[in-house]
Amino acid sequence: MPVAAVRYKYLDALTTAFVVILLVSNLVAQKVCQIGPFAVSGAILLFPITYIFADVFTEVYGFSASRRAIWLGFFGTVLLYVMGAATIALPPAPGWHNQQAFSAVFSFIPRILAASLLAFWAGEFANSYTMARLKLLTNGSKLWTRTIGSTIVGQAIDTTLVVFLTFVGTVPLSTLGNMILTGYFLKVGYEVLATPITYLVIGWLKRAEHADAFDRHENFNPFVFRSVEPEQS
Repeated sequence: MPVAAVRYKYLDALTTAFVVILLVSNLVAQKVCQIGPFAVSGAILLFPITYIFADVFTEVYGFSASRRAIWLGFFGTVLLYVMGAATIALPPAPGWHNQQAFSAVFSFIPRILAASLLAFWAGEFANSYTMARLKLLTNGSKLWTRTIGSTIVGQAIDTTLVVFLTFVGTVPLSTLGNMILTGYFLKVGYEVLATPITYLVIGWLKRAEHADAFDRHENFNPFVFRSVEPEQS
C-alpha cells in the first residue's frame, strides 16, 4: 500500500514544513555570512534541517514517505526558480522602483541552480536510503547510529556535488577542497548537535502515529512511486 493511502495525523504537515524550509533555504542561500572564521551561505541555518526531516520520515513512516517529500521539494524548488525568472522578466510598473532588489533576491545563476537541484536530490535520497538500511541492520536499535550515519553519507554527496559543480574551474582545487570540507563538517556537526531533539521528535511521533516503519520489502528505486506499506514494529 502506498504510504499516502495510510492515514497519519502529522505526515502532511511535516511534508509541508519540509518543502517550506527547503524553499526558504534556497532564497537565503545567496547571502554569504561570516560565522567566526567561516564564510558560509545563509542556507547553513536551515538546509541541514531538511536532513533531520528526512530522517524522521524514513524512521517513522518509511522510505516511501521520504521519497514523496523529496520529490515534492524538488519540484517545488523548480517552480520557485521558474516563477522567479518569469516574474523578473515581466516589465515593472512605472511607479515601482525595486526591480534591481527583486532581481537580486529571486534571480538564480543557471549553473548554481542545476548544481543545487542535483546535489539536493542525490544527497537526500542517499540519506534516506542509508537511514532505512541501517535500521534493518540494527533491527531498530541505536537510533543515533543511523541519524548520524545517514547524514555522513548524504551530506558527503550533497556538499561535494554542490560545491564542485558550482565552483570547479573558477577557484583553485585547494580552495575547492577546503570549501567542501568546511561545509561538510559544519553540516554534520549540526546534525550531531541536533541528535537529542531528533530523538524527542521521533519518539513522540512514533507514539502519536503508532508507527515505526521497517522497509524490509521496499523498492528503494527513487523513480518508483508505488510502494508496499512498510512493516511496523
